[in-house]
Amino acid sequence: MYIARGSIRKIAAMHQADRYVKKFTTHNHLVVMLFIAFEGYQSIREAILGLLANAHKLSHLGLSYVVRRSTFSEANQRRSSKVFGEIYMSVCRKHASFLADSRLSDNDMKRLYIMDSTTITLFKDILKGVGRNPKEGKKKGGIKAHTIIKAEENVPHLIRYSEAVRHDHTFLKEVHHLPKGSIITFDKGYVDYAQYEEFTKNSIWYVTRLKDNAIYKARKEFDIPDDADSGVLKDEEIFLLYGPNKRCEHKARRIAYWDSENERLFEFITNNFELTAEKVALIYKKRWQIELLFKQLKQNFPLKYFLGDNENAVEVQIWAAMLANLLLTLVKSRVRRSWSFSNLVSIIRQQLMNYIDVYAFLEDPEGTWRRIVNSREERYKNSLFPELKGAYF
Repeated sequence: MYIARGSIRKIAAMHQADRYVKKFTTHNHLVVMLFIAFEGYQSIREAILGLLANAHKLSHLGLSYVVRRSTFSEANQRRSSKVFGEIYMSVCRKHASFLADSRLSDNDMKRLYIMDSTTITLFKDILKGVGRNPKEGKKKGGIKAHTIIKAEENVPHLIRYSEAVRHDHTFLKEVHHLPKGSIITFDKGYVDYAQYEEFTKNSIWYVTRLKDNAIYKARKEFDIPDDADSGVLKDEEIFLLYGPNKRCEHKARRIAYWDSENERLFEFITNNFELTAEKVALIYKKRWQIELLFKQLKQNFPLKYFLGDNENAVEVQIWAAMLANLLLTLVKSRVRRSWSFSNLVSIIRQQLMNYIDVYAFLEDPEGTWRRIVNSREERYKNSLFPELKGAYF
């Protein structure tokens, strides 16, 4: 219900992903990848055996045959990962209204975006790894997923992949698509004063931390209101120096904030001079939300073993994990009963190949089971073997 076949065909046609393909179409490829993500399979052999074990139920997945290992491996290498990325984005855009967090009533929070990256270790030297070469052995490859999420929806809206060795700040140029008036927060690893200046010109507000080695000139200090948070120590206008011989300047606001909970001093910078100092601190604190999302992905769809030894295959698998996470987030948003995400993943994994109404089951597992037992009682009431009707809960 969340992924329309017509949409998949349209995206596949745009990328000519099904050209010269007889049976293993983009739709079939996507279904198999999601099956693997939900079931947690770690190799192509394991995935094919899983499909064979459920061969009598493949129509439940919209499949009419079990793909050969060689065909599947070739598709992971040949069919562009961009196809899966666009499918993910189309689902995200179509169902964005179901993802909005009603608790975020503050207008500033509704226009807040969070940016960060996470590194996925590769045991093969597919992409260059981050850090220095070890004294013993070979450094593992790594892929870095640069991600932007909208705070009120908590799912990735923009994802770009690069070698783990590539510096984060190069991803800042991808932010130009944000609407005017947006607020984006990121850590100080994304420092790029020239890009900060572009943000100001485009009326995009950023909140980040000041690097320890930053060179700046303080111009004037703002009065701290009497009703301000006691953690606000200083609020001032500064000019950050950058470029050749530090001749370029970027006007910013520096806020020194003492976090009493963690007993730590933070220095925030922003190009917004209207927000209160404590709200700037709160916006940066919301950045932790994306860290929790990365943790959720890695715990429930662990990307430790990959189905191919090439960059495209790795990206296809990551997109499939991202899409599986998005689909379960959408399911969770429609269920009134409160479930932890890990429990929801476990239930879907167990019931994936069973013919049940998943929404009814998640709303009332016990009631659903009783209805199944009652239907069996009716079916076997005239049977010679009434004990076959099923177990009571």
